[in-house]
Amino acid sequence: MSNTATYSEATLVDTTCYNLRSTSFSNRFANLRPVSEFLDVKRLSKPANFAEAQSRVNYNLGHFSSNYAVIFVMLCIYSLLTNPWLLFDIIFVVAGMYLIGKLNGQDLEIGQTRVTTSQLYTGLYVVAIPIGLFASPITTVMWLIGASGVVILGHASMMDKPLEEAFSGEAV
Repeated sequence: MSNTATYSEATLVDTTCYNLRSTSFSNRFANLRPVSEFLDVKRLSKPANFAEAQSRVNYNLGHFSSNYAVIFVMLCIYSLLTNPWLLFDIIFVVAGMYLIGKLNGQDLEIGQTRVTTSQLYTGLYVVAIPIGLFASPITTVMWLIGASGVVILGHASMMDKPLEEAFSGEAV
């Protein structure tokens, strides 16, 4: 492998990552399809074979990508609301890191007691890690992957392409 190939591969990865980061939140959801189009029951049908299902999934993942992102975010919120220990642990860690950061590296003085930022971070982790393990984040992530896969891939494979898109690939 030459250095130019390595350089161009690295450039491609950097460019791709930059494009993902430079996309603003509003631009990401600019192609959000209306609910009437997303849930059009007239276009729902069972695919005839695997090739048709794959074709539908390829088309619908691009066409409804923002809708699927919204579904994923809604499933994330649902999973956090149904797992209060994990939600508490996330809020606890974020609030703790924020408050420790507000000290700007200075020690916390409460009466005669002086606590360094290193001790505060250690205390935060000593409390947060056992709660995090008790909250079973791995189970929550696995549920989120499974639920997202079933909902998104199920919708993408059952939603037929629009008529104008279905005939665009055929020769006349």
